[in-house]
Order: sequence, then structure tokens, then C-alpha cells
Amino acid sequence: MTISQLRKQLTAGETTPAKILEGLAGEITARDSKTGAYLSHDLESALAEAAGADLGLPLGGIPIGIKDNMNVLGQPCTCGSKFLENFISPYDATVIKKLRAAGAIPFGRLNQDEFAMGSSTENSALQTTRNPHDHDRIPGGSSGGSAAAVADGTAIATLGSDTGGSIRQPASHCGVVGLKPSYGRVSRYGLVAFASSLDQIGPITRSVEDAALILQAIAGFDPADSTSLDVPVPDYLSGLNDGVKGLKLGVPKEYFGEGIDPGVRRNVEASIQNLAAQGAEIVEISLPHTEHAVATYYVIAPAEASSNLSRFDGIRYGHRASSPADILDLYKKSREEGFGAEVKRRIILGTYVLSSGYYDAYYGRAQKVRTLIRRDFENAFQKVDAILSPVAPTPARRLGASAADPLQEYLSDIFTIAANLAGIPGISIPCGTVDWDGGKNLPTGLQILAPHLGEAKMLQIAKAAEA
Repeated sequence: MTISQLRKQLTAGETTPAKILEGLAGEITARDSKTGAYLSHDLESALAEAAGADLGLPLGGIPIGIKDNMNVLGQPCTCGSKFLENFISPYDATVIKKLRAAGAIPFGRLNQDEFAMGSSTENSALQTTRNPHDHDRIPGGSSGGSAAAVADGTAIATLGSDTGGSIRQPASHCGVVGLKPSYGRVSRYGLVAFASSLDQIGPITRSVEDAALILQAIAGFDPADSTSLDVPVPDYLSGLNDGVKGLKLGVPKEYFGEGIDPGVRRNVEASIQNLAAQGAEIVEISLPHTEHAVATYYVIAPAEASSNLSRFDGIRYGHRASSPADILDLYKKSREEGFGAEVKRRIILGTYVLSSGYYDAYYGRAQKVRTLIRRDFENAFQKVDAILSPVAPTPARRLGASAADPLQEYLSDIFTIAANLAGIPGISIPCGTVDWDGGKNLPTGLQILAPHLGEAKMLQIAKAAEA
């Protein structure tokens, strides 16, 4: 059921928050041993919160699953890493405080790629999460646990984080709704940083309306986050059903070239025609610097990651190596033992592009290209209200399919990365299924991109496309 449906039952007295929690715990017991979305959950503590739930609040009594890179007081926050396997959060992230203020109950810690680095959730150091539609396939990543739990019916809604598509891509692979807000719209305070200029927290849900409900709760200025925007938050629910008649929707020609599975293309084009039938004007546009987005991202994101992860040194918290020869040996062994292969790969890459003699050639140049990509979107939004595209080139691939070639995994985010570089919002909504690579009825997703802080209109278009 959706949040909206459960809220009606709660206010009508047909169920209680405790019954909802006990029902979810039963679903987790029944199915999560195969899917592996949850790293942990604490039913007893959640039931204690449920006893005092205010059902008059917008999310009163609704359990929300949390990706394991957001701090929740007294709960584990592992980031899918051996480094933080035993770490317990000493405080609530701002999004958790806002969820609680709206009446929600944070329930369960959801698996992810280690420190959110990956597009499959195969890079978690703690366990493998599988796609509920086909357990031999990835759920997508890095918020794979968050998307898989919603798709599997073991969570009503969850929070994920999106650095290059990590909410939208797993939402597409699992057949649910995933929303990445504009940069600065939702506070990042309490989110363990991967790439600080790209990370955003957003909801993964079963419907567009539920995504709007959660965004309404977590959006807004936070003085604890210097990148948070002090601008009013609109009512994301009031215009949801206004339709798309008279809107101009852009289709970038660069997003429909070679490499897209024919079934994905067919489903996305059918969704575009559906919006046209509802009165939208479809306009072909160009985003000429799209081909540079992946390379730009894989200079900027590892550079910021190498800086952010320097704090994990075995001294202050997290894994500490035993019997080091000296302090330098302690740093080396703790990081060698604590980090997985993908994290080490990105730290090495990031350290290289920031090093003396290479900074201007790589990092400085990447920032200039990032400006060109942002201007592409600014020019496009002078002509159209929103942009439509696939979320990913293919449906979910098989587990281990890209193990020998990390570049293939990086390319799976080719349609989502540019939105993070530009700081604009994006949403993935289900748009049918395809048979692909021996799999049957694998979900595909439609991506809708909007101007910076244009979430309200983006949700309005998504609601029309959902119909």
C-alpha cells in the first residue's frame, strides 16, 4: 500500500502504527533473506516510537526505511563498509529530525554500495542485495537496498542518496519512484559525504504522490548545512493533478542514440506519446556537452571522495588495525583493511587528479566542462518546461556482469549524472517492462528533469505520466 492509502486507514481507525510495523517485520522475515535489502532493523524501538505517534501529522505513524549512510540516533550507520561496521550514530541527521517532526518513524537500515560508490549495490562490503523482480540481477545502486525494499513490499517508502543517479537508477531497475531534489533543497547534514558538491537525499516510494509527501517533509533551509538554500518551500501536493496540457517537454537527441536497449527505448517513447496525448507539446532539444558528462563526473566525484574519506584513518572512529608498527603504519593498515576495492580505486583516482602538476589538467578542466553542462540545461529550460529521457540504457543486468570491467558499471549512469553536475532535480517513474538478456518482465524507467528548484512542476508531470 502507499503512504496515502495507509494514512486514510490510520485516521479512520482501521489500523495502527504498531500493526503496520508488525506487518512490515513479518514481510521482512518472509522475503528479505532472498532479497537482502535490510542490514538491520529494530522493531522494539520502532514500536516504542509508534506508541506515541501523532496521527494528525502529515506522515503520522508511517515507517520510513533509511539508507545506511544517514545518521539516526542510536542506530548503526555502516555506509555498507567494514570500516564502520560497528559504528552507532550519536545524533539524528536533519532529514531524520524532519521526518520525525512530520510524524514518521525511521525503521530499518538499508544496504548500499560502500560509501555510495557504485551503480549496483554489489560493492557493499556487508552483503549482496538482489532485485526482487529477478534474484539473479542487481537492484541498481548505490541506493539498491532502499529501492529493493520498496519493490519487495518490505518497506512502504525509503530515503536514498543520489550522487550520480543513485536514487533514480535503482528505482528504474526495481520499478518504483525515485526522486533526486535540487542541490541545496534538502539538507545534507548527517549524510556521510561521498562527493559534497553532488550528493542529495531524496525519497524512493510506490507512487509520485508519496514522493511529494516525503519531499514536503524533508525540504527546507538548514543552518547546519552551508550549502542549504534559504528559499521558501512550495506546496508540492497542491498542483499534482494539474496535468500537462500546454506544457512544453523537451526530448534531448543525445539521450536517444546508440547503446539503448530497443525495449527501453520503446517504453520511454510510449510514455512520451502518452504525455503528448494529454496535451503536452513534445520538442526535440540538444544538450551538446552530454558526451562529456561521465568523464567529468569521474574526475570531480573521486576528487571530492578522496578528500571526504581522508577522515577515516583508524584514529577517531571506525576500524582500527591491530598491532601497527607506528602511527603511519596504523593509517595504512586501517585503511587497507577497512576499505573495499571500489572505494580504494576512487580514492587513488581522486588523489591523482588533485595532485600537484595534474590539478589544472584534470580537476580544473572538469570544473570548466561542468559549467558548460549546466549551461546546456539553462539554455534548454529557456525553451521547455522539463526534459524527458530514459533513466538507464538497459534494464537490470545480472549480478557480476560488470565485475571485470568497472567502466561498464560507470556507463549505466550515463543519463543521470548530468543532473547532479548541473544541480537540477530529477525523478524516475516506472514505464513498463521488457524481456532482456534472458530475463522476463524487467522494469524500465522514464526520467523527468526540471529546472533548479522546479520540483513542483516535475512532480506534476510525473503524476500525469504515472496515469
